[in-house]
Amino acid sequence: MATNIDFKNLWKQQTVEKPSIEELLGRLKKFKKENIRKLITTNILLIVTSVLIGLIWYHYQPQLATTKIGIVLVILAMVIFLFAYNQLFMNFYKLDSTQTNAEYLNSLYSLKNKQKFMQTTMLNLYFIMLFAGISLYMYEYASRMKMIYAVTAYGLTFLWIAFNWFYLRPKTIKKQQAKLNGLINKFEEINDQLKD
Repeated sequence: MATNIDFKNLWKQQTVEKPSIEELLGRLKKFKKENIRKLITTNILLIVTSVLIGLIWYHYQPQLATTKIGIVLVILAMVIFLFAYNQLFMNFYKLDSTQTNAEYLNSLYSLKNKQKFMQTTMLNLYFIMLFAGISLYMYEYASRMKMIYAVTAYGLTFLWIAFNWFYLRPKTIKKQQAKLNGLINKFEEINDQLKD
């Protein structure tokens, strides 16, 4: 018994809400713009900060080697972080409207892997170098202060770094992962529907 079932017509008549490819491409475009804007902003902020730190070094002429090493560590942390962070630009740049669903999905998987590397390895390295650099930089000036002021200065600095490390960093990572995972899930859904 042969039956002629029009699967395309049945597919179109489904009442289950299907993800709209146009809506998804719009979300992807918005995601791309947001991340490129963040990338540019991060570049500007870290470059300006590095220049200001260099100017502080030039203007105040620190005497101790620890201060100079601290400054170099802080600037180096920013340069290394920016170098790695800017590698993501190519992934965002590659996301365009000429790709197929499978290519979008592969681009998003690649982006997810690079983002994970940034959020773990590079961010950890950045914070460790920044923490060490600031600690060394502050030593020369803290050694000239009364003990209570030196302890307060170091304490406040460490509290700020701890706040960034334990609160802001995980919150930001979770938010970034949720956005990317949401896009990946929608593209996987569409890919699965196209295969069926």
